[in-house]
Amino acid sequence: MLDLERRFQALSDASRLRILGLLQERPLCVCEIKEALGLAISTVSKHLSLLKDARLVESEKRGKWVYYRWPEPPLDPRSAQLLALAKEWLPQEEQTQTDRRKLEHLKGQLNC
Repeated sequence: MLDLERRFQALSDASRLRILGLLQERPLCVCEIKEALGLAISTVSKHLSLLKDARLVESEKRGKWVYYRWPEPPLDPRSAQLLALAKEWLPQEEQTQTDRRKLEHLKGQLNC
């Protein structure tokens, strides 16, 4: 039951949903997410930690940067079901579309 609770808690925050919406596009580093959402880097890191702990995102170290992405299959069935719903619903949200436009505008302007 703890895993299920952890997943739903991770999805119960608007900022974490916004992060998932951005990560649908491509893997991103913390600084890209920070700039796109206008949040402090420590806040973004905490949200990413909770999403990773819930197995809703994965990370990969590239040089000195850590990039986050949607998990690659095979996923456990519960995570797969939740992420399938998120993949369907998030692109329809106005906030997701706004965040993606801002991220696109930032492309090439950051050092990561």
